Amino acid sequence: MKNTYSTNLNLPQVDIGILIFRILIGALMLTHGVPKLLRLFSGEEISFSDPLGLGEVTTFTLAVFAEFVCSVLVILGLGTKLAVFPIIATMATAAFIVHANDGWGAQEMPLLFLSGFLLLFFTGSGKYSLDWYLLKENK
Repeated sequence: MKNTYSTNLNLPQVDIGILIFRILIGALMLTHGVPKLLRLFSGEEISFSDPLGLGEVTTFTLAVFAEFVCSVLVILGLGTKLAVFPIIATMATAAFIVHANDGWGAQEMPLLFLSGFLLLFFTGSGKYSLDWYLLKENK
């Protein structure tokens, strides 16, 4: 009971926690990225918000890159600290620009994703990742 209310930063447990979190948040983001990827290659006309004036297709392609490619990299733990930047930028744009006037309900999910990927930026991918495996000789 005593351990229930204390903070224990047991490193093996932290690494397992980061692994689980990384896989889950990456997989959840993929549920948004896969349909966009399929739509990008479907040949259908792309109609997408263009809040930064880059063009609808360019903005959509960048969203696909962030939500699909970068999510896969996060799940694998490969280049995690770099891979989260496009996702963070996409979620910040969605929350603070695209859905700025839509209220909390529309902003909540991008803000949750933003929070999770910010956490991964600060923690890194942990021991159970390709980042750690590929760089372990240098540690």
